[in-house]
Amino acid sequence: MTNVKTIYTFLLALIFALVANVTFASSALPKLKAMANQSSISGLSSGAFMATQYHIAYSKDLVGVAAIAGGPWQCAASNPLNPNPLTTATSTCTCLKGFPCPYLGAPFPDVEHIITLAKTAELEGKIDALNNILDDKVYLFSGQQDTTVLTPVVDSANQFYQSLGVKEGQIQYENQLNAGHAFITDIDTDLDCPLSQTPFINDCQYQQANKLLTTIYGELKTPVDYKEENLMRFDQKEFVPKYRFNISSMNQDAYVYIPSSCQQDASNCRVHVALHGCEQGMQSMQDRFVKGTGYLNVAESNDLIVLFPQVNTSSYIPYNPKGCWDFWGYTNNSWPPYNYYTKDAIQMRSIKAMLDQLTSG
Repeated sequence: MTNVKTIYTFLLALIFALVANVTFASSALPKLKAMANQSSISGLSSGAFMATQYHIAYSKDLVGVAAIAGGPWQCAASNPLNPNPLTTATSTCTCLKGFPCPYLGAPFPDVEHIITLAKTAELEGKIDALNNILDDKVYLFSGQQDTTVLTPVVDSANQFYQSLGVKEGQIQYENQLNAGHAFITDIDTDLDCPLSQTPFINDCQYQQANKLLTTIYGELKTPVDYKEENLMRFDQKEFVPKYRFNISSMNQDAYVYIPSSCQQDASNCRVHVALHGCEQGMQSMQDRFVKGTGYLNVAESNDLIVLFPQVNTSSYIPYNPKGCWDFWGYTNNSWPPYNYYTKDAIQMRSIKAMLDQLTSG
């Protein structure tokens, strides 16, 4: 009897262990036949650097970009005296906590230099034609209390776009809020406006998602409550080249919000890509960035599909301990030849594949 009881207990423990380790299958990202020529992208912090990076690489597909606490395309190569993107990314583009910033001898981004790099990349076919951005809309944001990405870095993004021919009237640059390093909302329960700490979502009585999407698409309908059933968790892994998934830092899953009006017929629906910042992916804080930033409320009332790609933390290869988007080359072990800024970059190729899925049928 004792042996039977022991075996029974062992089997129960085994069952519970197996159940605990089950990975529940996510849905497949649907082919929706959404509008292919009305897509846009935005991001916070590393997501903002990635957004401008993606915008220039795949400008043919986009009508606008929003960078919250981020700099221009190729910021990590914006110091001509420093050939290493990693050290430039952590000295010229961003400030490491606890260190003086800007660092001794580290200038702010050299816009003339990256304009030259952009024209060279265009000639080599590494990015789309630069004249694609001439009719695009640009939203930029810098908080006055942001000590992670300083205002002069965001200034350089403004200068970069204007130097490439984007008219000043097409750029909305907000730098007057007393905000920290964060995505900004008007939700009283979010962090106080000047703070720069997890989860990097601050209440400044400012609807940033609505503001940036209005900048890109023009007048929009008033945001409404989103519907939980319209938020889908899907398998992101299938959009990452299989032989490179382990070095991509991309999460197994991601999110997409498909408004009620786009469920059956998405032919009149546009797609926006929203990129989280460091320490904001689903591995770090589940769906808080997805649900708590206001994108879904704008999406539900404006026929707007919102794609939320996800990046993981990684402590070894690739080295990405805070789950940041790659704007300095960590997916290639920060070793030349660098391609993080090109159409061949693994994370940008994955985003492009997901966007193509939503706009195909």
